[in-house]
Amino acid sequence: MEDKKERSLEENFDRLEELIEALSDSDVSLEDAFRAYSEGVNLLKECNDQIDRVEKKVLVLSGNGELEELDQDDAEE
Repeated sequence: MEDKKERSLEENFDRLEELIEALSDSDVSLEDAFRAYSEGVNLLKECNDQIDRVEKKVLVLSGNGELEELDQDDAEE
């Protein structure tokens, strides 16, 4: 069983590429294809969550030239 340590975004993208290659193999069994597909869907969700967290930490330049953290209220406007 895979440990629960969160992989980096880059590691997740690398794993997604591996899964895509595996699914592209014409000899892949239906069971293996479904397992790879399921893992890929979970990885995509994890990637989206990681990207969302990064977006919340993005710094923006304010009108007076100072860097400020982008907060959720600003992002929705």
